[in-house]
Amino acid sequence: MALWWLIVLIVLVVLIILIFIGYFNRFIVFDNRIQNSLSQIDVQLKKRADLVPNLVETVKGYAKHEAGIMHEVSEARKALVGAMDSKDVVKSVKAGDALQGALGRLFAIAENYPTLKANENFLQLQQELAAIEDKVAYSRQFYNDTILAYNNACRTVPGVWFAGIYGKKAGKYLEIPQAQREAPKVSF
Repeated sequence: MALWWLIVLIVLVVLIILIFIGYFNRFIVFDNRIQNSLSQIDVQLKKRADLVPNLVETVKGYAKHEAGIMHEVSEARKALVGAMDSKDVVKSVKAGDALQGALGRLFAIAENYPTLKANENFLQLQQELAAIEDKVAYSRQFYNDTILAYNNACRTVPGVWFAGIYGKKAGKYLEIPQAQREAPKVSF
């Protein structure tokens, strides 16, 4: 009979040790997930910080380049209309040549750089900004989901007992101040 109680006691001690080890490991996994999710938020914010200014400058550069050509075409057209109104053939020919040259440069740019169209660049900028904002939002959501799972483990029985033993306290959700809740403003 004493042997039976000894076996039950040994099994019970081993089971308790395994439970302590299991909960210890569970809290370590949660700590690692929380740190990873915070790092992922940082990665996405860094990506946004690096990408947005580069995209904005790229679009500005393309828009300036196109705007210069478009301005040149517009001015050449205006000169041609003015020359035609003056009924001066020489001026009209020169203005026509200037417009043709400007249009030739515009067509050359369009042929050499088919994606060099401001509307496509603006659309690409919008898509990139939306994708980055989605990734930032997902990273924040993943963090808060991890905190939810961690808090559930810390506040439910028997996790609450082990959280107390291991000195674990419920985590705080990521809350974004109102000023930072808005997407970055981009102006051209």
